[in-house]
Amino acid sequence: MQNRSLVSITDYNKEDYLEILDRAAEFEKNPRRNLLSDKLVATLFFEPSTRTRLSFETAVQRLGGRVIGFADAGCSSVTKGETLKDTIKMVNNYVDLIIMRHPLEGSARYASEVASVPVINAGDGANQHPSQTLLDLYSIQKTQGTVENLNIFMIGDLKYGRTVHSLLMAMSYFNPTFYFIAPDALKMPVEYKIYLHSHGIRFFEYPDFADIIHEADIIYMTRVQKERFSDLIEYEKNKNAYVLNNALLERSRPTVRVLHPLPRVNEIDIDVDNNPKAYYFTQALNGVFVRQAIIAKVLGL
Repeated sequence: MQNRSLVSITDYNKEDYLEILDRAAEFEKNPRRNLLSDKLVATLFFEPSTRTRLSFETAVQRLGGRVIGFADAGCSSVTKGETLKDTIKMVNNYVDLIIMRHPLEGSARYASEVASVPVINAGDGANQHPSQTLLDLYSIQKTQGTVENLNIFMIGDLKYGRTVHSLLMAMSYFNPTFYFIAPDALKMPVEYKIYLHSHGIRFFEYPDFADIIHEADIIYMTRVQKERFSDLIEYEKNKNAYVLNNALLERSRPTVRVLHPLPRVNEIDIDVDNNPKAYYFTQALNGVFVRQAIIAKVLGL
């Protein structure tokens, strides 16, 4: 990482993950610091985002920095035909850090190669979402007291879900056992199964989770992403494949926690929101502290 960019979760190793978790805990104790008083950060969101964009911008501002950018590519010169390269080269002149979300896989890596300032990948298509993974790790550690030797259930869209792809790779350092629950059309891609095999990580695949939910330490729900489907009929067939509710959670361990990268659609019933096993809203809050830790690390602060 010549310019310290965080593009893929594999840009960091186990020691880096643990460093981020430690830093995030310190920022949670005291999130308002003046580390970025002389820094300007660009948030370039070519794809819609609520939590990721707002938590990154909150992280920057609580560290004393300033933010420029756009939340919709329609507000940029992309609508006039400007290339990604030209956009990055131009913005690079103005800022100390670029945070980017883009629908094309590999776009963040390309931006990091074009830019001379660090780039943080805030999601590139169905590929990677490393900052989400790090806040997921932080949430797992906070709720379970460890990230080691856990049973992780990944449920829903495992084909296009960049959050589960990144989390799978990061957790491989901590001896997890994965349970993949997905419809046939949305199963975990074979390259990630090969990755797990090569690292000696156990995983199982099931068509449903009702009968095995008692095995879970973490239940990681994902929505079926309409925007990733070219065939809307296929989307309609799969959109309600799994719905987690309190009746199902009654069969789970008292210590289990439900995570979700959000937004949700129908995959978690609203009756779960008041269940003490639900953690997804606090998980989103954790994103601010973790992203403060990431920003400090990539800027060498």
